[in-house]
Amino acid sequence: MSEETLGREEPSGDPVEPPESVDPPGLVEPVEADEVEPASSAHIIGRASAVALWGLTGKIVSIEASVSAGLPGIDIVGLPDASVSESRKRLRAALSYLGKPVATEHLTINLTPGTVPKIGTGFDLGIAVAVLRALSLISNDDTGSVIHCGEIGLDGRIRPVTGVLPSLHTALQAGFDRFVVPIGNADEAGLIGRARILPVASLAEVVNAYGGSMAVPALPAVLEMDRPVPVNPELHDLSEVQGQAEGRFGLEVAAAGGHNLLMRGTPGAGKTLLAQCLPGILPPLNDDEAVEVATVRSLRGELDGSDGFDHRPPFEAPHHRSTASALIGGRRPGTVGVLSRAHRGVLFMDEAPEFSRDVLEALRQPMESRRVHIHRAWGSMVLPASFQLIMAANPCPCGVGMAGAGGDCRCTPLDKRRYRNRLSGPLLDRVDLQLELFPVSPADIRLGGDQETSTTVATRVSGARKRQSERFAGCDWRLNAEAPGTWLREHFALTPKDLTDLDRALDTGRITMRGYDRVLRVATTLADLAGKQGPDPDTMRMALALRTQES
Repeated sequence: MSEETLGREEPSGDPVEPPESVDPPGLVEPVEADEVEPASSAHIIGRASAVALWGLTGKIVSIEASVSAGLPGIDIVGLPDASVSESRKRLRAALSYLGKPVATEHLTINLTPGTVPKIGTGFDLGIAVAVLRALSLISNDDTGSVIHCGEIGLDGRIRPVTGVLPSLHTALQAGFDRFVVPIGNADEAGLIGRARILPVASLAEVVNAYGGSMAVPALPAVLEMDRPVPVNPELHDLSEVQGQAEGRFGLEVAAAGGHNLLMRGTPGAGKTLLAQCLPGILPPLNDDEAVEVATVRSLRGELDGSDGFDHRPPFEAPHHRSTASALIGGRRPGTVGVLSRAHRGVLFMDEAPEFSRDVLEALRQPMESRRVHIHRAWGSMVLPASFQLIMAANPCPCGVGMAGAGGDCRCTPLDKRRYRNRLSGPLLDRVDLQLELFPVSPADIRLGGDQETSTTVATRVSGARKRQSERFAGCDWRLNAEAPGTWLREHFALTPKDLTDLDRALDTGRITMRGYDRVLRVATTLADLAGKQGPDPDTMRMALALRTQES
């Protein structure tokens, strides 16, 4: 291994200094096996470092290994879970396969801090390095200043693991810049330019890199791991939408300001098609957002990394039979729900009233805080969930109970009321735009002409987003949908005359105070799309109509 791969450089920011380093691995001469000092001649504490992930946040873990008198065996202490405890069996078998059995040794492995839970097979490599140093099978004593992650197979091969990207981020922030990762995670780890990466395929390669001498088995490297089956969303272009001028306009407003949207209409009106057009008119993710999305995918084991960061906004469309646990995640540590998978993208809930009430009400807190707070018996963690919600619903259970829809509605008024009440008032209060879509007529098909493409609409959306970026420079928010109403009122110096329609709607109970601010946000987006300096009474009335469907 060359100095270039694991050479040190000063990390940015104010890092916490890692343990004092000596010679980086790969910069020492390999030692012949018969020249290695026997373990019995000196008491050596082997050290290595790893990262314990808890959601997308992590904690540096120091791994210590010691050889002591006692019955042969390996003890692991420091709050390991079952998969970490089982690493002793994998390590014993791997060392035996590589010709370095530890059947007669008593090894104690300590994972500190002991109050932090250690979860997953990614600790295998760090534990192995600490043990090999304690046994004097490697001579370099700088192993504690390098982060290790990887699973060990029974034949000594290093298998890829999930969560490499968030682990590297955590370590870089703590001042570490050298990493040993499985060769199957090399592309993912290479996405971070500041990190010095050593990809390894076998435990024997690690021993040789740290100054030891071990024959590398002639086995193929493990490059792939069991990943979730990718679901490619079905996306469309706005040119495919016939008619539905109001729906197209509402979708453009939602994209421009990041607003949540509800579309009600008969089956076949184009609600799903419109929702599937939204990613095509959204601006691409910036670099920071792309990193956030990649980090979530890394935790799920979905990140490839060979093509760099993906700047396309995610699009998630869960089935209406999905459970609240599936949406929120956290059934066990490290699991990511649909809401977090939609982070920085779109969450589309088709047939929204058919979702269980638990699922729908679980949306309320993430829509406000843009995070998912998970509390389970195994502990608590926070995952990002800044998504744009798009819901589609029928007007009634049979689907044709809408004025002008035609057909014979078989639903009673009570059936309609129950159906609409499945979307609770508090949930709808968090939805900025609520549209009624009517069936497409033959005239819409024959006389509609050429519809605008997603590219054309995306240009206008990009212009509106640019105005927001300039307006909110230096703020903690970046979109109109996230801006506090108080800030908007002060920034635009809105007068009572400008707010007359909103005040009247608030007085009559048509909107709540939360709705008041959300109408103001939509009005600001309408002004951005029109190229105005700020919202005026006309845009206020239009925004109010888009929310309440009352002119």
